[in-house]
Amino acid sequence: MNSVKWISPCLCVCVVIPAILALAGCDVERRRSDAELGLNPQQAAGRQLYDNYCDRCHEPYSSRGKKGPSLKGVFKKQYLSVSGLPANDERMTEIIKYGRSKMEGFGQVMTDQQIQDLLAYLHTL
Repeated sequence: MNSVKWISPCLCVCVVIPAILALAGCDVERRRSDAELGLNPQQAAGRQLYDNYCDRCHEPYSSRGKKGPSLKGVFKKQYLSVSGLPANDERMTEIIKYGRSKMEGFGQVMTDQQIQDLLAYLHTL
């Protein structure tokens, strides 16, 4: 009896190769839940808005940007990285509402409460 067991080609193609590829490019954090992040209801609502409107251009937890700069630690700095404007709620509200440079404004899409929720989430990054 032969003790060597072969991996079926289907298993290799469907499971092993994708797992290896996933681990090879594993420099992005696993997405954690709102509870794991310790988000309160307002911050969780802001995260949902971030996912819907901001994530396509801004990385939340990475230092690598997409089209726009990463927003990781945006409120931990005195000034915004691209514009040099103060990194505070007032300035960020203005940018979210009216846009800036290549960023579109969301004042016609988000309510003032939603912008406050988004800001609450951005403070957690």
